[in-house]
Amino acid sequence: MLAELHVRDLALIDEVWLEFEPGFTVLSGETGAGKTVLVSALKLLLGERADSTMVRQGADEALVEGRFVLDGRDVLVRRRVSAEGRSRCTIDGEMATVTMLADLLGPTVDLHGQHDHQALLSPARHVGYLDRFIGAPAHNALQAYREALADYRAARDRLAELEAALADREQRLDRLRYVIADIEAVEPRAGEDAELAAALPRLRHGERLAEAANAAWVALKEEGGASDGLSRALQALGAARGLDEAFDVFAETATRLDIEVQELGSAILAYAEAIDHDPAALDATESRLHLIEGLARKYGGSVEAVLAARDAAVEEEAVLDAGEAGLASARDVRERAAEALREAAEELLAVRGEAIDPFVHRLGEAAADLALSGATFAVARTTLPFDSWAADGPERVEFLFSSGAGEEPRPLARIASGGEVSRVMLALKGVLGDADAVPVLVFDEVDAGIGGATALTVGTRLAGLATRHQVLAITHLAQVAAAADQHIVVTKGERDGRSVTNVSPVTGEGRVAEVARMLSGGASDAGIAHARELLARRSR
Repeated sequence: MLAELHVRDLALIDEVWLEFEPGFTVLSGETGAGKTVLVSALKLLLGERADSTMVRQGADEALVEGRFVLDGRDVLVRRRVSAEGRSRCTIDGEMATVTMLADLLGPTVDLHGQHDHQALLSPARHVGYLDRFIGAPAHNALQAYREALADYRAARDRLAELEAALADREQRLDRLRYVIADIEAVEPRAGEDAELAAALPRLRHGERLAEAANAAWVALKEEGGASDGLSRALQALGAARGLDEAFDVFAETATRLDIEVQELGSAILAYAEAIDHDPAALDATESRLHLIEGLARKYGGSVEAVLAARDAAVEEEAVLDAGEAGLASARDVRERAAEALREAAEELLAVRGEAIDPFVHRLGEAAADLALSGATFAVARTTLPFDSWAADGPERVEFLFSSGAGEEPRPLARIASGGEVSRVMLALKGVLGDADAVPVLVFDEVDAGIGGATALTVGTRLAGLATRHQVLAITHLAQVAAAADQHIVVTKGERDGRSVTNVSPVTGEGRVAEVARMLSGGASDAGIAHARELLARRSR
């Protein structure tokens, strides 16, 4: 839901802070007071294009901020528009793009007014409305269709890959066989390059390493060497051991060093004895490493990549060797997937077809209550070519509308006025009921050209929608305003010789006075009494 809106230096608005409640909120005020500027502010948060003419004269920039509650979490969005027309956006303090704003908030707000930002005017959205009206049967049929579509596309793509591969089968086989033979001639092992690289220093410098190791061993183990010296030190220290704790530490240290020297000597001797002085072994190791490094440069940079290239070549060779048999099998898989998709599509089309008459009837009844009694509706369905079937189904669905008897229904976007579209959407939202998941509905001009009993019905419908959505409506009708949970009044004033828009919630007697103004243009006793009656009707 929309929880707060802050607007500064936008058109006639100097600065406005508004808090919104769940349920049904109306904005009223005299013509020209600036009610639609608040809708424009909301559109900016929804990602609509901005320009410098929106900035209040004399200001450097316009600012619009909104706090939305999405999935139980507060999200703060901000849009700045400079006097030069540049726009900047943030989401929770982080820089964002206009597209990111639209992606985040667009699915949460339906705004219905002057042919802009209206889901109802986008035929691509109509099939979704129809499916939501149908409910579980459409959901299940659509899910089965989408699974069949995914299977068909996978089978189609696999066949295309095979056909492309088989188009130059012989050339490809020659290349694969070369790769396999090239690698298998060397027969590298995983990690072999590292093993060979580690062995090379001993082979290249074996004589020097052996001499150094032998000299070190002699220094440690020959008579008078380090080992003998430690033995004599241990004897001397042992003679006085136990007389002083500090002295005993020396004996413990000497004991540890003696053990380490013995181990060091053994390790050095073993190292020296293992050194291979054979020049042939050096040549063999260097040659082997050269072969493996050459393969790595050709097939991916490592022995592991070389082995993976060989395995992939072997697998593809097997597929190509299968030739036409593999291709025939892939064609069979595709045909069976296509048949399953056609069956799923037929089921989806049947489910939708059965629901169209009830849907159109219900929509017509709801529209008749909203001063659209001469209106008729139809659903145009166009089956798409098989290869153009999309995730929403194998057809294009579009709602058609006629505002008067005897007129052929035509697309809504081409013939309906802003007020008519708003009322059609209001009717549609009522027909969809709980199936409509958009949390915030904004209606502008929903009451255009109506009055009396129809206005009462519109107010009742909006209040009914507010049990499932947050509903915001700009209205000129007292009957609609009286049905709301929250009433905000927009007035035009003057500050420092300039026109400004003032916005404030009204309650109690202030709300009675505003409803009376909407009824009769003033605060007569009759208007006040009628206003109280309308407001009392809401509380029944």
